[in-house]
Amino acid sequence: MRIAVQANELQEQEAQNLLRLTQHALDDLNDFSGHHLRLQLAPRGGGGEIEQDDRSALTIRLQPGESTSAALDPSSPVLDVTYGPNTIPSATSSSSSLATYVAGQLRKTFAEEQAIISYLLSTSSIPSEQQPQGLTPEVAESLAKRTTRSVKYSPTYHLTFSLFASGPLPVSWDIETAIDEYMKPVLDVLSPIHNFTIDTQLQLYAAPGAQSQILNKEDLSSFINAAEWPLSPSIGGAPTVNFIVFVGNQTIGLSSQSPDGSDSISATSQSWLIPQWGSVYLLPMPNDAAHVSAATLEPPLLTFTSHLLSLLGTPQSGSLPLRLSTLARVRSADLLLQASSTLGSLARLSLALPSISIPGSVADGVTVAMAHLRLACDTLGGAESLSHARVAEAEAERAFFEKSMVGQLYFPDEHKIAVYMPLLGPIGVPLVMGLLNEVRAWRKRRREAAEKAAEKKAS
Repeated sequence: MRIAVQANELQEQEAQNLLRLTQHALDDLNDFSGHHLRLQLAPRGGGGEIEQDDRSALTIRLQPGESTSAALDPSSPVLDVTYGPNTIPSATSSSSSLATYVAGQLRKTFAEEQAIISYLLSTSSIPSEQQPQGLTPEVAESLAKRTTRSVKYSPTYHLTFSLFASGPLPVSWDIETAIDEYMKPVLDVLSPIHNFTIDTQLQLYAAPGAQSQILNKEDLSSFINAAEWPLSPSIGGAPTVNFIVFVGNQTIGLSSQSPDGSDSISATSQSWLIPQWGSVYLLPMPNDAAHVSAATLEPPLLTFTSHLLSLLGTPQSGSLPLRLSTLARVRSADLLLQASSTLGSLARLSLALPSISIPGSVADGVTVAMAHLRLACDTLGGAESLSHARVAEAEAERAFFEKSMVGQLYFPDEHKIAVYMPLLGPIGVPLVMGLLNEVRAWRKRRREAAEKAAEKKAS
């Protein structure tokens, strides 16, 4: 991964020396070769400005200040680092506190991404001696829970926003305005990774599974009445993520144990996330409210946006632009491993069943998948790697589940013999009986000929 360093306040020689020392410190800290950061000094533009490089995963912007500090820019993948006086290393220095500080900040910034990549490799089918080491059980368990909660990767997701009410009111809501204002900006920045289709619906007289005002943790699993709530199905084959706003007087009680040993309600909540399915928000409103305004929908939509990022497997640390770029790289690595595993399974299948016929479409799909795997590996860490990995995974899946070849998997040679034996029986029995009769007749003729020859010799 390329890290651009903007140091327009330093001389060229000073910047190069600081870059070299920081790279050494970063290499000493990194114990996982599968996730390597390579520092590169950004070229200077006219007027002392630094040209932006879209191929960089992160840009370090060095600025002089009173003390050494670092902060991530909330609107772009930029790490602002200020350095104090007399912290720039000299040309003869073999180490630098500033270089060590910058290396530590980089490792901290990408620690979660490195852990996710390590977890993906540790759960893949690659040989154990090639897998990364050092992933603690606590981190592995946390990443396993996050993986279980996330929806399966798809280029397109269908988002369904539903308003459910337990009575005849409300009868309308400004959901389109609320989505455009509160959720659309995040969907736009997610567009290089996923496409989204959206539909909305309003359903009245939807009685929840739990009738109490304060819902316990045990009530959440039965709150959604799938039999009576006509949730929209997936459109176009894309996975559906459901977001439900339920108008009612329920709240979620977060219980805690009091000193006397009894459970008590310590706090309340209005929403919860359902793994691999969506999110529910309980919206309290007056009983006579006939319309839900966009301003009223702001808390649910902001909550849904946060839950959507969680369902997509977005990392939890760092600024939003950096989290999204990390998501693209993690998805690329995940798709690469899936495509490689699928091709490996197809190769083992062809070796295990040498009599199986491989259609030309399967060979073409494997060729395309291998080509895009190579391109994805060559561009790994960049934005174009995800598109190549997506094509490779789709072609590998299509080749493995080829209809004409899948049907042959259930008819190996043993099954063919079992199928054709009842047909061969009626034909084979007369042939065998005829052959036995011919053998008996031949032996009889031979015996008679031998007897005649003996009588002639005796006479």
